[in-house]
Amino acid sequence: MTIASWGFAPALAAGNAVVLKPAEWTPLSSIKIGELALEAGLPEGLFQVIPGKGSVVGDRFLTHPKVGKIVFTGSTEVGKQVMRKAADQVKRVTLELGGKSANIVFADADVDKAAAAAPSSVFENAGQDCCARSRILVEASVYDRFMDGLEKSVKAYKVGDPTDEATEMGPLVSKKHFENVEQYLSDGNVAFRGNAPTGKGYFMAPAVLTPGKLTDRCMTEEIFGPVVSVYRFKDEAEALEIANSSEYGLSGSIWTRDLGRGIRVSRALESGNLSVNSHSSVRYNTPFGGFKQSGLGRELGPDAPLHFTEEKTVYYPAD
Repeated sequence: MTIASWGFAPALAAGNAVVLKPAEWTPLSSIKIGELALEAGLPEGLFQVIPGKGSVVGDRFLTHPKVGKIVFTGSTEVGKQVMRKAADQVKRVTLELGGKSANIVFADADVDKAAAAAPSSVFENAGQDCCARSRILVEASVYDRFMDGLEKSVKAYKVGDPTDEATEMGPLVSKKHFENVEQYLSDGNVAFRGNAPTGKGYFMAPAVLTPGKLTDRCMTEEIFGPVVSVYRFKDEAEALEIANSSEYGLSGSIWTRDLGRGIRVSRALESGNLSVNSHSSVRYNTPFGGFKQSGLGRELGPDAPLHFTEEKTVYYPAD
């Protein structure tokens, strides 16, 4: 629901009517927001929530002549379909799409802190997060030390009931998605796993992979689950080459004690949202969006309402 608000809140603030189509698997929070909007005094019809299948409700959004702007959050594959259909009427679009973000750990970093923080950067929301740092790149000289620390933090990561305040990761959204994520584990190279409860719910133990090649699909495809791949690099140049080899460019992290390196690497990375010695991706007062196939346009920040307006120039004669 938070991500949806990045679109509808500035749209309303700019004076537009909004129709929200929630994800098929998670419509209830959006429906509740619609109810709260009425209770808060928004005029009826100004903010509407229409759940349903993307192929039905979503397609109608894209083709309806009164829809002037589309904000879509989802996979890159579907985002391309949205863009194609919107092009027929030259509709304005903002796309927040997939990611395969890199978490780069240099030898001069606080390696123990980087290892302890890594699980939360990819396993929050069970890895169902476009900003997940699902590729960890570690300088070779500290690789073994990092892996030792990572194993401890992954095994200690609490998976369980989301209503329990001690829980750090809940279940995956559906059986189908659980099975899709599990396929990546069958490729082998599983270094170690965390723990998960058994019984009701699609809980998956977090997994750490050590791929043999950069072309392995766990290094190139967005898994959207609690799976992270760790790969070693020899120097800064190779780290940048690996990080930028992805077709995505949404977020990422850089761990180093060298401020100059942090600035230099952040400039060179082809990514829209970066953090040094942390994993923050979103700040509501700064723009958010991706490079390459991670999206189009920006959300949030002070200029967010302007993306839901049109500029007009009018000249009056002086005489």
